[in-house]
Amino acid sequence: MIDFSQFDSLISMTMYFNNEDTCKQAIIETRWGVGDAQDVVCPYCGEHHCVTRKDGRFRCNHCKRNFSCKVGTIFEDSNLSLVKWFIAMYLISSHKKGISSCQLARDIKVTQTTAWHMLHKVRALLAQDDAEGFSGEVECDEVYIGGREKWKHQSMRTPNTQGRSTKTKTPVFGMMERSEIENEDGEFEFMSYVRAMVVENTNRDTILPIISQFVEEGSTVFTDELNSYNRLADMGYNHKICNHGSLQFVIDGETYTNNIEGFWSHFRRMISGCYHDVSDEHLQSYIDEAVYRWNTRKASQSERFEDMFNKSIGLIVTWSALRLCDAA
Repeated sequence: MIDFSQFDSLISMTMYFNNEDTCKQAIIETRWGVGDAQDVVCPYCGEHHCVTRKDGRFRCNHCKRNFSCKVGTIFEDSNLSLVKWFIAMYLISSHKKGISSCQLARDIKVTQTTAWHMLHKVRALLAQDDAEGFSGEVECDEVYIGGREKWKHQSMRTPNTQGRSTKTKTPVFGMMERSEIENEDGEFEFMSYVRAMVVENTNRDTILPIISQFVEEGSTVFTDELNSYNRLADMGYNHKICNHGSLQFVIDGETYTNNIEGFWSHFRRMISGCYHDVSDEHLQSYIDEAVYRWNTRKASQSERFEDMFNKSIGLIVTWSALRLCDAA
């Protein structure tokens, strides 16, 4: 099996994955094992112990279908070199605030359209798991993306878009769990994990069910003074409020929402500094990317690349699905 810990830099990764055969062998070993322990499973019927053909592909003796190691992965319907795919995944996983399709196209010598589709295929791997919840101390906050009216010409501005108006802005709701991890020295240090999603609005009927779904009852929930949070205490939570309108930002050293607001700051800079503009149709995928980067920020570069590689061989997102989404 490949030791992914050796890929601590782009140079080390590209020196190893420098041809198609090496990339394919990495996929085969990761999916089905090595040597005598290798068990090739048919991606069509699920039967085991498929045989290897002379051309390097596989054949299932049960359904009589031929397949390559790319079937059942995000590389399946792509004619692009696996070397370029691996480099792209490494670049995407290593940039703190993402990489634009224009920059990726220049880095791996493909068209901007191809780079755009590659980025969205990789983002599909980073979707948040609905089975994961929060407990203990959780900060909740909302943010509005878009709607910078001051940059528009006076004749093109939409009136009454201040504050929480959603005429030209998209609301996003987020939750962040305050936690701890053990570092290499055996000491515990602060660590926070975030979950965020596009919502229709920030009304009570929208926000409270989300909190109820993902935050364990009895947890301490920190919020601002938004009225939508007023019933959290009745739902079994220890609700603590930091009134930003009264210039309260930290109370008793523990009541604050600074951590989740720090994530929003990173997310805004990712959008404005790297992508410049994001459509509502694709906003959730960019949020998923930002959440993944935040939650794995303590992991090494090799660990993040290994995780992205493992995800890439277990999920299919077709080009046609992305094109339909793009046209929506």
